[in-house]
Order: sequence, then structure tokens, then C-alpha cells
Amino acid sequence: QVQLVESGGGLVQAGGSLRLSCAASGRTIRTYTMAWFRQAPGKEREFAAVISWSGGSTVYADSVKGRFAISRDNAKNTVYLQMNSLNPEDTAVYYCAADTEFALSTAWGRYEYWGQGTQVTVSS
Repeated sequence: QVQLVESGGGLVQAGGSLRLSCAASGRTIRTYTMAWFRQAPGKEREFAAVISWSGGSTVYADSVKGRFAISRDNAKNTVYLQMNSLNPEDTAVYYCAADTEFALSTAWGRYEYWGQGTQVTVSS
């Protein structure tokens, strides 16, 4: 079993930045595909970014491309999401997820392990 704990969320003004962290425990995630999803109030959970086990491949949702960057440090068993140029539409609970498959999936149903989420609120 893998436990995922997100941190780094908070309140930020539009145009600002935040860096989310996802710390894994219970098992190494170095062979896992890792992703970030988000869910805004009243909306479905949506894909934000995914990174391969090696960190060599990434995929981003169009809505965050060029502003967000996903990375990982396998030695620390941690995944990050650097979020820049934030706008109010980025307000959501952000979830970290792990998939034992190598394919970079954007479908939340593919992911086996989830964190509890961290709230990001962007004020205008």
C-alpha cells in the first residue's frame, strides 16, 4: 500500500505562485506514474499533469500548459507541482495520484492510490 500526503496549498492572489508537494510512504513510488488532478466546487475531478516513473515524460492539461510544471524526486519519494501565473479558475482541491502502470494516463479512474487533497484558492 502507498500513502500519499499533499501539502503546499493555500490562498494566493491572481498572478501568484504555489508549489505543491506529494509525499509518499509505505512503498517506494520510483516505478509509479504520478499525477495531479483537481476538483473545483460543483465540478468533476479533472486531470492537471502526469509524470513518468523516470521523470523523462510529462503531459499537461491544456488549461495549465505553460504555467504548471510537474516534477519528482524519487530519492525523496516525493512529487511536486509548481504552479505559476495562477488565476481564479485554478481554485480547486488538488489531489496527488499514483498508478502502477507505465502509461501516462489522464483518466482519474486509472489511478490506484490517492491523497486526501490540498486546497488551492486564488483570489482576483
